[in-house]
Amino acid sequence: MLTVKRLDLADAGVLLAGARAKAVEIGVPMCIAITDEGANLVAFERMDGGKVTSITIAIDKAFTAAGAKKATHEYGELSQPGKPAYGIAAAIGGRLMVVGGGLPVVVEGDVVGGIGVSSGTPMQDREVAEAGIAAFLAGL
Repeated sequence: MLTVKRLDLADAGVLLAGARAKAVEIGVPMCIAITDEGANLVAFERMDGGKVTSITIAIDKAFTAAGAKKATHEYGELSQPGKPAYGIAAAIGGRLMVVGGGLPVVVEGDVVGGIGVSSGTPMQDREVAEAGIAAFLAGL
């Protein structure tokens, strides 16, 4: 029998809370998106002061991380001229993100969703996404 592991709304709340706490700690209000294993949006939060332009970016980072089962910063490295994924950022109507801040959520080797964060630098976005995942995994 096939069992699909997936995030539910409660899980998404834990991911959001962990990411939000890190964003508050570093002093950067963020947009945070959580998707399920099929890259469908489960939850979203725009912190007070999060950039309006980062709404779509955060959602697309989570979409990329879950759907492609790859961190967005990895695509960034692979999508430079002469690299194997050059041009991938134009795929799917430009929805695939190649900027850090999108991470797959992995449980027991399976991608169960994605988290996407935007409004800071790519490193800050990634740090906040990592904190969200750490909070989630600590609760398992």
